[in-house]
Amino acid sequence: MSNITLFENSNHANYLLEPFGGEEMIPANQHLIIHEGRGIILDPGGHKVYSHVLSEVSSLLKGGQLEMIFLSHQDPDIVAALNGWLMTTDAVAYSPEIWTRFIPHFGLDRFMKHRLKGIPDEGGILNLHGCELIAVPAHFLHSVGNFHLFDPVSRILYTGDLGASVGEDYRVVSDFDRHVPLMDGFHRRYMTSQRALKAWAAIARKLPVETIAPQHGAMFQGRDMVERFFAWCETLSCGVDLMDEAYPLPTQRLNP
Repeated sequence: MSNITLFENSNHANYLLEPFGGEEMIPANQHLIIHEGRGIILDPGGHKVYSHVLSEVSSLLKGGQLEMIFLSHQDPDIVAALNGWLMTTDAVAYSPEIWTRFIPHFGLDRFMKHRLKGIPDEGGILNLHGCELIAVPAHFLHSVGNFHLFDPVSRILYTGDLGASVGEDYRVVSDFDRHVPLMDGFHRRYMTSQRALKAWAAIARKLPVETIAPQHGAMFQGRDMVERFFAWCETLSCGVDLMDEAYPLPTQRLNP
């Protein structure tokens, strides 16, 4: 695993930890924000990547402290290794409040559960040693309780599964139209509805976003590319929009 610096000044840095994974699981990006020597890890992943991500985070902190863990929603590629993070660090984890009683099913030790905090539906601000990170509501995209995280210093909006792509060999999107086919199938299946996308775009446009960084695949950099992504989301039919009729009664036998 290696890391890429997305932003850096004298007291603030944003790192992308390149995906570590095998053919049996979807590659996932992990992101680390460090402000004044204090860190927050975003969607840190499952058990198979835990030791690699922990080692990389420790190296980047350079003796600093991991203060927070941000969980955009409840999927295993985000949450599964949470107990390990809580047992090996002093960090406090924040997840959508709606999932705080489900996440312990991943094996959260009862002595750790008080360090899992809920974010209310309307979102809120996480104070990372003076840097105010905004938990932006993104419900139903794709989880019923879902948040994105905006960093006002780097102007990066971390969007979890929204914007995810599969199959590209580049880190930054340079040709939006060519990139769309790598997002399209995933979004039509995993995102709930165009109505949810429009509601998200309305609030995201209020932020001075310069980069959109999804949990899977390439990033969108620059205001023009960010606006292309907003506009694409607003016009996408997906999820329940595509259910014109009920599924037929199954006839396929699944057992050998």
